[in-house]
Amino acid sequence: MKVLVINAGSSSLKYQLIDMTDESVIAKGICERVGTAEACISFKTPDGQKIEYNAPMSNHTEAFAAVKAALTEGEYKVIDDIGEISAVGHRVVQGGSLFNKSVLIDEKVIAGIEGLNDLAPLHNPANIMGINASIELFGKDVPQVAVFDNAFHSTMPAEAYTFAIPHDISKKYSIRRYGFHGTSHKFVSARCAEVMGKDIQDLKIVTCHLGNGSSITAVNGGKVVDTTMGLTPLDGLAMGTRCGAIDPSVVLFIMEKENLSVKEMDTLLNKKSGLLGVSGLSSDDRDLKAAAAEGDEKCANARNILAYQIKKYIGAFSAAMNGVDAIVFTGGIGENANDIRDKVCNELSYLGIEIDQNIGVTLVKGKEGELSTPNSKVKVYVLPTNEELAIARDTKDIVSAL
Repeated sequence: MKVLVINAGSSSLKYQLIDMTDESVIAKGICERVGTAEACISFKTPDGQKIEYNAPMSNHTEAFAAVKAALTEGEYKVIDDIGEISAVGHRVVQGGSLFNKSVLIDEKVIAGIEGLNDLAPLHNPANIMGINASIELFGKDVPQVAVFDNAFHSTMPAEAYTFAIPHDISKKYSIRRYGFHGTSHKFVSARCAEVMGKDIQDLKIVTCHLGNGSSITAVNGGKVVDTTMGLTPLDGLAMGTRCGAIDPSVVLFIMEKENLSVKEMDTLLNKKSGLLGVSGLSSDDRDLKAAAAEGDEKCANARNILAYQIKKYIGAFSAAMNGVDAIVFTGGIGENANDIRDKVCNELSYLGIEIDQNIGVTLVKGKEGELSTPNSKVKVYVLPTNEELAIARDTKDIVSAL
């Protein structure tokens, strides 16, 4: 079975074609600047060569046509016919309380996702565009599956997901902690149990997905009991351009002093804050690390803030689970910023954590391994995430049951 995994943004379309026989990646690429004259598609050939060219893509339907052409035509084609694709799995950011697991897409599901647009105005409409474009290309006979970012977090208890605001307002607008990066947290927590050779039901795991967007999740017995992101992906850790958790009064204070509209304040919190806002330089940790090494105090402070918050949430979630057996680092920063991992773990010695920094230096650029020493009471791992494979697996399971 070949599964096409789609992650549609408002002006982009990421894709990955996976052969589920051996879970190998046949092809992957991205359509960017969809809807503009500069629209282009880029992908890597099997030998690692990057191919990029402009293609007419006024909408997501035309973007899918460009993907079809890249997969089936020319010297870099990987399949002979689009009919070789058995199913399509779509990443959908917000499933609200309607969807607590991946589902086969039909008209009712599409209407349900559209009904949640207010909770994810930047993501769900784009996800719907991708779904509709995919159905238009493949027809209604090819199964389409929706895999929701927040579904893995649906097991959170009420005391973890409820915000302390008037109940009638929460109920009226479905306001609660939803959490995101669910496919990543699910994938790496399952992989952690596999690496440890234990049943996930017997483990308490804190998973740290750290990148431009970051979240930390407490997984007890394979079920989420708490996570850092909230109603939207803005809550929790300071991220590339997102502020993370702050005193709500800060928002009101800035809006009043700067005379900002709701939209302007939303832009400030989501796109101008976080590591970028603190450093004044960049949202990319690699840039911050280089600048900090040259003596830039603001960049150093931005990285220290991130490390401190990671440490704080690991401690809080260990308390929430009444213990922790393993900590997992994943995502672009989690998999590569060994100095941040070291700083976090060295300041968690009260949990009995002991790491080997010599090993940590080697665990970068997609390498999997254990950071902790044999004497460490808590296992610490670097486990590369694979959200596309997680989506493909869910898609395969659902389609196989039809």
